Amino acid sequence: MTNSIVIDADRSAGGEDGRRGSDFARLSRRIAREGLLERRPGYYAVRIGLVASLFAAGWAAFFAVGDSWYQLLVAFFLALVFAQVALLAHDLAHRQVFRTRRASEIAGLLAGNLGIGMSYGWWMDKHTRHHANPNHEDHDPDVSPDVLVWSVDQAVTSRGLARFLGRYQAFLFFPLLTLEAFNLHVSSFRALSRPSLRNRGMEAALLAGHVAVYLVTLFAVLPPGKAVVFFLVHQAVFGVYLGCTFAPNHKGMPMLSGEDRLDFLRRQVLTSRNVHGGWVMDTVLGGLNYQIEHHLFPSMPTANLRRAQPIVRAYCEELGIDYLETGLVSSYRQALRHMHAVGEPLRARGRVPAGHEK
Repeated sequence: MTNSIVIDADRSAGGEDGRRGSDFARLSRRIAREGLLERRPGYYAVRIGLVASLFAAGWAAFFAVGDSWYQLLVAFFLALVFAQVALLAHDLAHRQVFRTRRASEIAGLLAGNLGIGMSYGWWMDKHTRHHANPNHEDHDPDVSPDVLVWSVDQAVTSRGLARFLGRYQAFLFFPLLTLEAFNLHVSSFRALSRPSLRNRGMEAALLAGHVAVYLVTLFAVLPPGKAVVFFLVHQAVFGVYLGCTFAPNHKGMPMLSGEDRLDFLRRQVLTSRNVHGGWVMDTVLGGLNYQIEHHLFPSMPTANLRRAQPIVRAYCEELGIDYLETGLVSSYRQALRHMHAVGEPLRARGRVPAGHEK
């Protein structure tokens, strides 16, 4: 499943008949009538309180356990909590929690920069560009071929590390996720050099504060060897959890490139995938299992996405728009199958698929 949707892009966009904006507008009115765009302060008060309590409990356990290899269990637990903090920062960036940008920024900086060592401003900029053009080779930073390739075109033109890893990237995907947290930290500090980054001074101070407190805490309580192992386990599990949270959403879904254009509704629905699984999946994936609804209504509180889903799904059926929902394991299988398929030109050792000759 690669570029199959772009063939009918002009037709589905509605041309000059005015349907380009009206399809989504009609859906938006239905969602608004149900009150699903309204804030949920009670929900977020409980969720923030629970995550903050787990964060505090994790570090309390760290100090209580002390010099022991049982700390690896604490590292695993704190990795899961760090990922939940990241999911909260995601909601803050979309202004699902607070109405004003200032309040969202303050909370996001505390959660992201100070709490888990991830630049809130850098991530928000990157994620905003992803939402505007999901799965677009030229505009979505989440499918840029820096390390992995996401389309046959990217594979054919890849160089360096992406070309080397792309051959067997489906097998390397989960092992590479152990490095994702390190990548987030490095990218966060690199972003501090950008003049366009808002609140650079505050971002830098909070990131530095996180690193200092985190490392001093580890090496003050644990001997060097155990501190290093704790650090590696904690960051590796954190990265895998984050990667497994975001991977089911778009990987393996249709890719756009060049001048491919779809109207907003189809661009968001056709490149996204939902994951079913009830309240357990809602908790584990932080509501991102309703990826289609989230992309259509990014500021909708996570707690409302479940109620929006049947409305969106029924509306897509009315318009004949493919709406994909699957299980978690199946979503990974689809993503890995796609990654293996697009790496075929690199495994072919010089054989270029038809239509991609230079």
